Amino acid sequence: MSLIIKNGRVINPPTNTDEILDIKIDGNSISAISAGIVPVFSDEVIDAKGCLVFPGLIDMHVHFRDPGQTEKEDIETGSKVAARGGVTTVLAMPNTKPVVDNPELVKYVTDKAAQVGLTRVLQVGAVTKGMEGKELSDLSGMIDAGIPAISEDGKSVMDSGLYREAMKLVAEKGIPVLAHCEDINLVQGGVMNMGAKSDAMGEKGISNAVENIIEARDIMLAEETGATLHLCHCSTKESYDILKEAKARGIKVSGEVCPHHFTLTEEDIVPGDGNYKMNPPVRTAQDREALRNGLAEGVFEVISTDHAPHTAEEKARGFASPFGIVGLETSASLTYTELVLGGIISPMQMVAYMSSNPARILGMDNLGDISVGKAADITIFNPEIEYEIHAADFAGKSKNMPYEGRKVKGKVVTTIFDGRVVYC
Repeated sequence: MSLIIKNGRVINPPTNTDEILDIKIDGNSISAISAGIVPVFSDEVIDAKGCLVFPGLIDMHVHFRDPGQTEKEDIETGSKVAARGGVTTVLAMPNTKPVVDNPELVKYVTDKAAQVGLTRVLQVGAVTKGMEGKELSDLSGMIDAGIPAISEDGKSVMDSGLYREAMKLVAEKGIPVLAHCEDINLVQGGVMNMGAKSDAMGEKGISNAVENIIEARDIMLAEETGATLHLCHCSTKESYDILKEAKARGIKVSGEVCPHHFTLTEEDIVPGDGNYKMNPPVRTAQDREALRNGLAEGVFEVISTDHAPHTAEEKARGFASPFGIVGLETSASLTYTELVLGGIISPMQMVAYMSSNPARILGMDNLGDISVGKAADITIFNPEIEYEIHAADFAGKSKNMPYEGRKVKGKVVTTIFDGRVVYC
């Protein structure tokens, strides 16, 4: 039995396709794309009239909390959340308990994700053992076990010499470094953006320099070692300038922006509400404008969520709570509403930033592309559905996010992973 998607507006950045077409799926790959594919009696047909049809979304930055903190999320619930958000591939960060710093834990995640079968969970390996910044992890062993990248997400490797050794090794192996840029010595207990708002709330602030200093250092190390560098969750206006200059110099570096950083500013923060506490923090309107400009220009090439689940009890502690918000179920809607309908990026750019560019950066030629012969990972998105975001509707274990009641337009209505409908 074949699966045929009829009458959808197919958007596929690798082929610059934007037209009404039908797509035929046989097994786990795309077998035909053309107008007027005629189904036979046994075929399953999805009518996508009025919808955008594009490659399954790839989120380069999520936390599934498995192993060790499964009261917040686990691979099964995280996969369900991803499917509801149109995401068919995620990169899971290694700051679990225990830290994913060895091939055995990589295999644990890979095997569990395969059993669930709702999305492709690619486990990222920690740069250092236990993420303690003292000794390199078994990077070669984890690469052999299938990690797509390395990261110390949640912190930076402050020992530049050790970090350089890691970059040299992965440069030889051809996988990227995903960099959480934070000078821990400058944080000094900060919990939100440093400025008038933090002063008014009586909270310690985190300056832009906390992020920018490490961004500049990591770019220098990438240039020296030849490593491919990806800057996670860029939040400052200076990150736009730093990244633009590095690209102009031919350094292999890319950057991502998260929806909360291109939608919110510090003025949106509700005092005492831990759902507004994330790292890096939401910053000023000037920072947000620079991030939006960078997305419009293609300086930033990726939109990721930094999906970071925490329990309601933890987040009830206000700005003494852990950093992070969930985002997998809202990212496509927020991006379409704020950036596409806002005239900042086109639908083609949205798909590139959320699917095709991540696939290219990660060297995954079979993903992020709905050409014939490619993986049958497809997202169907209805741009006319209007709805309010409510945490109670989320499929995950944790509901921590700052968008309660926010009106958005555009919603994922069907997700196809590996040739199978996993959400509709």
